[in-house]
Amino acid sequence: MKYTYPHTIENGGGEKLTFLRMVESPEGDYLEVENLVKPKSGPPMHVHHKQAESLTVVKGKIGIQRPGGEPEYFGEGETVTFEAGDPHKFWNAGSEDLLCRGLAKPANNLEYFLEHLFRSVKENGGKRPGTFDGAYLMKHFKSEFDMLEIPPFAKKVIFPVVLFFGKLAGKHKKFKDVPEAVE
Repeated sequence: MKYTYPHTIENGGGEKLTFLRMVESPEGDYLEVENLVKPKSGPPMHVHHKQAESLTVVKGKIGIQRPGGEPEYFGEGETVTFEAGDPHKFWNAGSEDLLCRGLAKPANNLEYFLEHLFRSVKENGGKRPGTFDGAYLMKHFKSEFDMLEIPPFAKKVIFPVVLFFGKLAGKHKKFKDVPEAVE
């Protein structure tokens, strides 16, 4: 899927992400991004299996945490990097909007995944994606992304049931343009 840049998505729960541009590189294309996060908002514990993610604080204060670790905080001008496979979460740890600029490398399917995830979260009241959408995206892109706060039982038992009945109901048709996951 080709996008026109800049391309902005919002999740209705305090996060706005703008994909500024796709940069072609011999080592792999990457996305330059800007995110605006409302106080106390941010993504849950997750992992990008294929992408490194780097965020530089332009305005505000970011809190980050890795599983089992203590929260860490970074202010204006500071950069935090999560290597591929590095589980993490981050949030706006200040009282004003958090503005970060960064990149995700390689781009792979990050833009598609986040666009559809954010849309579903927004349609579902800004708290979490719709059950079918979350199950579909997590199954299809399991080699690229994982949401670690979803219990393993839900992923192994509930998601397959949701997918089966959701496909019978035609809910998968909204993903007709889904790219192949990177293995």
